[in-house]
Amino acid sequence: MSGNTLGKLFCVTTFGESHGPALGAVVDGCPPGLELSEADLQADLEPRRTGTSRFTSQRKEPDAARILSGVFEGRTTGTSIGLVVENTDQRSRDYDKIKDRFRPGHADYAYQQKYGFRDYRGGGRSSARITVATVAAGAIARKYLRERIGLTVQGWLSRMGPIEIEARQPAAARANPFFSPDPDRLPELEDYIWKLRRDGDSVGARITAVARNVPPGLGEPMFDRIDADLAHAMMGINAAKAVEIGDGVAVASQLGSEHRDELTPAGFRSNHSGGTLGGITSGQDLAVHVSLKPTSSIQVPGWTIDLEGNAVEIVTTGRHDPCVGLRAVPIVEAMLLIVVMDHYLRHRAQCGDVASATPVITSPR
Repeated sequence: MSGNTLGKLFCVTTFGESHGPALGAVVDGCPPGLELSEADLQADLEPRRTGTSRFTSQRKEPDAARILSGVFEGRTTGTSIGLVVENTDQRSRDYDKIKDRFRPGHADYAYQQKYGFRDYRGGGRSSARITVATVAAGAIARKYLRERIGLTVQGWLSRMGPIEIEARQPAAARANPFFSPDPDRLPELEDYIWKLRRDGDSVGARITAVARNVPPGLGEPMFDRIDADLAHAMMGINAAKAVEIGDGVAVASQLGSEHRDELTPAGFRSNHSGGTLGGITSGQDLAVHVSLKPTSSIQVPGWTIDLEGNAVEIVTTGRHDPCVGLRAVPIVEAMLLIVVMDHYLRHRAQCGDVASATPVITSPR
């Protein structure tokens, strides 16, 4: 299997499966001298961990990341950073009854056709469990960008099924199990999840993440546009089906006079473009939205085929999320951080000594 690496200068390569002994990442390109500890990684891993609320999968994993290399006396050395997270609460027996049939909507059938063989336990490499490695790598980028240029990234749940959530208090998102930026919507979200639990069904979601204090100039005008790389990274998240930058699909109904972000000496008047112009960051907040499909691991009976192509009924039991979006906020944040980190290092390498005569302006406040 190829295609396990993201980034050019800040390169993240992940490995592992849902029910294997461990998952991990090799991070290349982190500059030397950054103070880094396992506690820094754990701060980002904790919010995506299973078994921490009644509304997500009850698989109980400590998700304790170990740093195997690339850090000496508490600082990065500039060499490859090896990270590993052990799996400790696999229940592979939950999948014995469906190992010879394909869950509709899942990667099972496509994997079988591509490789002629697959790890059916929890989806193997296609499981959202593998994102633990991405989040650990993103924590390194988060710390570097925050300490070097004051850049921060914050995400939240902006939609769950029919419930659209306005970002009234984005800072409150990490203080509740739904990552809701509007605490007043929590009873509604909780009622909806319990209904899904009773029905044995699942639902999709949309996650929004915003990077602030982004310097202008990151990205390239053509194929390495920062918005293109963001789309590539976000679509690499399990269950992702759509990515939007700024106003996203809403631009199809906007007028040019409405969409353009007018410039003033005090700053931009709007941010419909989501912080990118021509594939390059404008200095405004970088805003991305990711829509995730409902998980296909549900208890509603459905039809599929088995390994021999015979029609069979399927019901998926075990420990699954009724809405994968409830743990996806740290994953989307990590992908945004990895892409921005990569482009920051690339910009520093080529244009680090460029001085523009035009003053930097920022997002509207």
